[in-house]
Amino acid sequence: MISTSSTRPFLAVAPRISPNMATDTEEDSEDEIHETSPGPGRLFNVNNSNNNEEEEKKKKKKEKKEKKEKKEKKKEKMKQKEQEEKEKEEKEKEEKEKEEKEKKEKEEKEKKEKEKKEGPKEGFFINPAGSLYYNWLFIITIPVMYNWTMIIARACFEELQHNHLVTWMILDYISDVLYLADMAFRTRTAYLEQGLLVKDKKLLLERYISSLQFKLDAVSMLPTDVFYIYLGINYPEIRLNKLLRITRMMEFFTRTETKTNYTNLFRISNLVMYIIIIIHWNACLYYSFSKSIGFGSDPWVYPDLNDPEEPEFGELGRKYSFSLYWSTLTLTTIGETPSPELDSEFFFHVLDFLVGVLIFATLVGNISSMISNISAARVEFQARIDNIKQYMQKWKVDKELELRVITWFDYLWTNDKAQDERETLRYLPDKLRAEIAINVHLDTLKKVRIFADCEAGLLIELVLKLQPQVFSPGDYICKKGDIGREMYIVKEGKLAVVADDGVKQFCVLGDGSYFGEISILAIKGSKAGNRRTANIRSIGYSDLFCLSKDDLMESLTEYPEAKGMLEEKGRQILLKDGLLELDPSKIIPETTEIEEKVNRMYSNLELMQTKLKKLLGDYSTSQRATRERIAEIERLTGEVVAEEDLDEEEKEGGEEEKEGGEEEKKGEEEEKKEAEAEEKKDEEKKEEEEEEEEEEEEEK
Repeated sequence: MISTSSTRPFLAVAPRISPNMATDTEEDSEDEIHETSPGPGRLFNVNNSNNNEEEEKKKKKKEKKEKKEKKEKKKEKMKQKEQEEKEKEEKEKEEKEKEEKEKKEKEEKEKKEKEKKEGPKEGFFINPAGSLYYNWLFIITIPVMYNWTMIIARACFEELQHNHLVTWMILDYISDVLYLADMAFRTRTAYLEQGLLVKDKKLLLERYISSLQFKLDAVSMLPTDVFYIYLGINYPEIRLNKLLRITRMMEFFTRTETKTNYTNLFRISNLVMYIIIIIHWNACLYYSFSKSIGFGSDPWVYPDLNDPEEPEFGELGRKYSFSLYWSTLTLTTIGETPSPELDSEFFFHVLDFLVGVLIFATLVGNISSMISNISAARVEFQARIDNIKQYMQKWKVDKELELRVITWFDYLWTNDKAQDERETLRYLPDKLRAEIAINVHLDTLKKVRIFADCEAGLLIELVLKLQPQVFSPGDYICKKGDIGREMYIVKEGKLAVVADDGVKQFCVLGDGSYFGEISILAIKGSKAGNRRTANIRSIGYSDLFCLSKDDLMESLTEYPEAKGMLEEKGRQILLKDGLLELDPSKIIPETTEIEEKVNRMYSNLELMQTKLKKLLGDYSTSQRATRERIAEIERLTGEVVAEEDLDEEEKEGGEEEKEGGEEEKKGEEEEKKEAEAEEKKDEEKKEEEEEEEEEEEEEK
């Protein structure tokens, strides 16, 4: 038993250890327990303390785990936040990039729209049909000709290369600079597409780069002069690539041929130039070929340079002149040359003969065609004269009249008036023909008072219908009482208004005068009608423009206002001259007007007849329809319709139809008769007009 306090066992209480110190004091606490645990009571206390310590350890472990979990959660949250921020930044960047792309696309679209509206950018460009382009072709032709003539000469004649080396270098590099400038010039040369000039820089550059000409130009600009370093200065043939620009020279010649007024002369000179260049090249090749065989080795080659009897053959001038002479004789097959002895000489000579035959054939053919072109107009004109001479001889025309005809032809040819304007300008389009006619004849047409204030369109049509006519001395342009079918405008010469005897002169008409304008208008009330009121005779040779009445009336059909204005002006002129009849009862209408009125009446009557026939037919059909309906209604109501009445009605309808058919037949017969009568009248009119024309020709 435990009864006293002295025997009460000592109870050791474990000190409270903070959770922070648990790890540091674990070993110390275990030692103390071992030291103070001699009895069973102590063992109990130690067990309790151990349990407490284990619980604290568990708590600490839990706390540590919780802390670690919290830290990990925080880290995860931080990572999540960072990822979210990164994602946000990436999204913002993507959005910004999208916005920038959209802005750029919008700007590009706006630029494209502006370009479409404004059109392509037009910088400096060259019109291929302009004078600047033609002048540049002339400039670039000079270095092309230089290269084609001097490169081969310098390569074959070494003295020519050595004696003037500095000048050749300067000229070579000047030509290279011009070649480069020509390439830049081509990139600014506009071209036609769908009838419009393309002026856009990019399109011009792309077109030039994609063309074959660019490749040839690029090859011609290769720096082959670098080979001078390896081969030496004695080889100018390394610049043969410069010959590829020959197309520019050919283009210049073709454009000059179209521009010049002396095309045949230019063609002959151009052909001679080509032949001289071929002879020049052949001479150079002959000299170099002789050099390769050996000078003076046989009579066919160039003579020996060191011959003491003929030292002049060593001079440069004699070398070139002898070679050129030999080449000319060989290619033209004119003179005799020494016969070749070696096989290579034979082949060279045969090639020269073949080239010479081609040159001779082209020369003869081109010159003959050019001569025939030059004399083509004269041959055609002479054929006309010969035909007229044969006609006059056949019908034994008076010699005096025959002489007048021949002198009239001579005047036309000597004064360059034998050309037919309509025949010459027929290949041009209407607008260009009108512009040429306006440029040539409009001023003379405006001199006529009645045409002074007319519309421009009418004047253009009238200008195209003016016909030039030439009258010889003493010819009558018109006589008093003749029917006026045309008016005349004096371009050059003098005309006299003479009496019936042809001697007495009332006045003289000069350049810019006109007459006969009133007669072709056919104004009502004119006392003269459409007859000529004066005799007009040519004093010398005179050039006139003729405008016929038919051409004027054809033009006025499209300009009714101008027609009324011209008639009003004509009335005013007649009033001033006292040739207008003011009493309407005395105005006799023209036969043509009466015929037109009668024809109109006939046409109106025919229309009325056809309309009446149609109305009668409609009336009869409507009557039948109403009778049939009445009969049906009576049957339905039970009333009997008398068959006799229906038969009578049907008979009446049939009789009416027969009468209508007979009337139609009669109308058709009358129309045929009227058409035949009109045809007869037209034939009679034509016969009368032909008789009048024959009488006028006989009078002339």
